[in-house]
Amino acid sequence: MVVLNRIYTKTGDAGETALGNGSRVAKHSVRVTAYGTADETNATVGLARLHAEGEMDAALARIQNDLFDLGADLCRPDMERDGEAGYTPLRMLASQVVRLEAEIDAMNTRLQPLRSFILPGGSPLAAHLHLCRTVCRRAERLTVELATMESVNPEAVKYLNRLSDWFFVAGRIANDDGRADVLWVPGLTR
Repeated sequence: MVVLNRIYTKTGDAGETALGNGSRVAKHSVRVTAYGTADETNATVGLARLHAEGEMDAALARIQNDLFDLGADLCRPDMERDGEAGYTPLRMLASQVVRLEAEIDAMNTRLQPLRSFILPGGSPLAAHLHLCRTVCRRAERLTVELATMESVNPEAVKYLNRLSDWFFVAGRIANDDGRADVLWVPGLTR
């Protein structure tokens, strides 16, 4: 259980922050930027939820919790030393990726195949889901970059990849099951 008695600690005033294993790194490190962008994705999901109801809202709530799990995973380097932690560090699991795939497949059954790229927009929920998708893609790019330098849980990368796909398909669902998608017309404004 996390207990936050005081929000400011002043420990980051010199431009460093503590990782989940207690080591300190620059706040601009790729690891901090990656989990910070996962947190940014979570904030955009919170905005999308302002327009969501029912099962869509419940799914987005699950995703928000997953994104905190992801942040906990990414903020703890040295996966190979998890056994030395004195507790079981929280890591993303393949089952979280599989759940997203099943949800994508279920949503896709309601959609006609795309015959054009779509522009982000349409309904307020769809527009917010497309924003979630693009921020999530940035988190994925940063996590992949981090993985070229340090150990990263491969399930974290897979989760971000599937999640951006989930946001795309959910955006189409939010646009009247794709019927209100805004289609790209190549060269329209030439």
